[in-house]
Amino acid sequence: MTAAQTPLPEGDEPVHGTERPTGLLDVLGVASVVLDTEGRIVLWSPQAEELFGYSAREALGEYAAGLMINEQHVDLVVKLFADVMATGASWSGAFPVRHKDGSTRLVEFRNMRLLDDRGDVYALGLAADQSTVRRLERDVALSSRMINQSPIGLGVLDTDLRYVSVNPALERLNGTPAGEHIGRALRDVLPHFDVENVEAAAREVLATGRPVIDRHSIGRTPADPEEDHAWSISLYRLEDSTGTVLGVAGSVEDVTEQYRAGVEAEAARRRLAVIADASTRIGTTLDLERTARELAGVAVPELADIAAVDLLEAVVEGRRSSLGPAEPAMIRALAVEADRAPDALRAADPPGHVARYAPDRLVTQCVRTGSPVLVNRVEAADLPRIARSAEAAGLLAQAGVHAYLAVPLIARGEVLGALDLKRTRNPLPFSEDDLLLARELAARAAVQIDNARWYQNARDTALTLQRSLLPSHPPVTGGLEVASRYQPAGGTAEVGGDWFDVIPLEGGKTALVVGDVMGSGINAAATMGRLRTATNTLASLDLDPARLLEHLDRITDGLDQPIATCVYAVHDPRLRQCRIANAGHLPPVRVRAGGHPELLELPTGAPLGVGGVAFSTTTVDLEPGDRLVFYTDGLVETRQHPLDERLDALLDLLDGPDRPLEEVCDLLLRTLHQPDNSDDVALLIARVLTPDE
Repeated sequence: MTAAQTPLPEGDEPVHGTERPTGLLDVLGVASVVLDTEGRIVLWSPQAEELFGYSAREALGEYAAGLMINEQHVDLVVKLFADVMATGASWSGAFPVRHKDGSTRLVEFRNMRLLDDRGDVYALGLAADQSTVRRLERDVALSSRMINQSPIGLGVLDTDLRYVSVNPALERLNGTPAGEHIGRALRDVLPHFDVENVEAAAREVLATGRPVIDRHSIGRTPADPEEDHAWSISLYRLEDSTGTVLGVAGSVEDVTEQYRAGVEAEAARRRLAVIADASTRIGTTLDLERTARELAGVAVPELADIAAVDLLEAVVEGRRSSLGPAEPAMIRALAVEADRAPDALRAADPPGHVARYAPDRLVTQCVRTGSPVLVNRVEAADLPRIARSAEAAGLLAQAGVHAYLAVPLIARGEVLGALDLKRTRNPLPFSEDDLLLARELAARAAVQIDNARWYQNARDTALTLQRSLLPSHPPVTGGLEVASRYQPAGGTAEVGGDWFDVIPLEGGKTALVVGDVMGSGINAAATMGRLRTATNTLASLDLDPARLLEHLDRITDGLDQPIATCVYAVHDPRLRQCRIANAGHLPPVRVRAGGHPELLELPTGAPLGVGGVAFSTTTVDLEPGDRLVFYTDGLVETRQHPLDERLDALLDLLDGPDRPLEEVCDLLLRTLHQPDNSDDVALLIARVLTPDE
């Protein structure tokens, strides 16, 4: 069996050579011609047939000079041929050659002497069309010039992703001489670059042939090992004319300036987006704690991993505060927000907590000077100045706090407190852009916080006034067991003018009053106090309820808040009756012992302050065990439900098992009063006692 017939091991492929052939020789169309010592053609390649037009049958055995060379050049060619054969020195040059079709073309020749194993001498001529050779030379020269002079880094990697060539621009960008690139992998030349992603992209280009265009990567090269640069990288697969994959060509351009400009533009866009978001999220109510939580919620995680909003205690109490250099700061924590930073969260003061921060603490420095305090690289020595206590400093160390920023909250020229920001998971320090954004957020939020704290102070004052004007009545009076509640409006609304009263009268009788002054705030509370005082004075005269409301109507004309609704009832235990008059108020509910609740059908009347409308008195029977329920509209009215539906819900709740009056009050408030209701509630329930109770 010959070598060609030797079977291959199973699974092996035929071996055609260590490298697949390239197509360059095919592009050149190099023709091979072998002559004997007499100049006769003994070998004629297919390329020679194409180049000269003669078939092998026509050419073999013919004198080459006579077949291909014009007569005027024959002597010269014969001499050159003789020199090559005699000396063995090769010769190259261009000669006009006669084509079979009669045309003449310039052909590049290279002639050399050959010697076979028998000692016979031959001449080998290699020929190619000169125009083809010149075109390839121009292409190569142009490519070389463009590659060498290009300001863009250009390089070629083989199929193993090792450098084959680099241009001078890539030498400069990489900071490594060209010779130190050749044969080395990317990671060997650029150890601090994003090599894995670049290599993955290059392998994809090799496999698919789809180029990667303008892929950005960040990293450092030996040319500038101290600073990150941004690079635009494009990769293309290289193939020869036969489709053989040769490797990957890449272009690299330093786009750091454009990248930084883009980052700055993106940062500006982000700032605007955060500020726009803050404008809609911060200050949705006039509740101080909620406003602080909204600010902290915007700051995390956009600016920090943990944010705290703190106010000076004097500011919360409505006083101005100025700190001397040696004075500590008494600070109330209003809100804390954290993004997966439990240790840092535990180190923060809980909302509502008032803490003393020593003069050397950074937050104290911030509120004392009214200027931001920035620590971009928090060291162990910085933590005691950030935290309130040694324990808190230890928790911050465990959390990995590495950057700190405190920005003052300033409104109307007064320092209210500080926005305290820390980073744990975010590896970047606070930048100038971050500082700018934090100051913008703090400035906008401070105005909302200032509005909320003044509103809360005013609301607390009105609420204190209102509570001081409401009665403190005994649980049993004049044959009645009485329970009452006053529920202020939700935190976003001002205190209203709702009131109730239980007034003992002569003869064991009791006056029951529930009213509601339209409007809110201190004025409404003051008007309510004056109406309550007037009602108490008129009640002592034992007037008919309708007559009493007429007097109140005239009194209301002279008040700042002239409109109010009111129900006035007088219970007489001897007659087992209750006389009731209504001035534009919701009707009371009567619950008969063993019966179902019912809204009393009373003439509605006009609110106090309207004037010119008569009031009427209705007599209602009340037996032992019966209950009367008086309430203001804040208990039942909502924006989402019809009033009839809400009144039905009130009756359903009262239709349950007989409970103690205090429990009934709590049940009604808990079930009917909405947390965000913008109106306050007055509730009064009276149960008729049996004679032996």
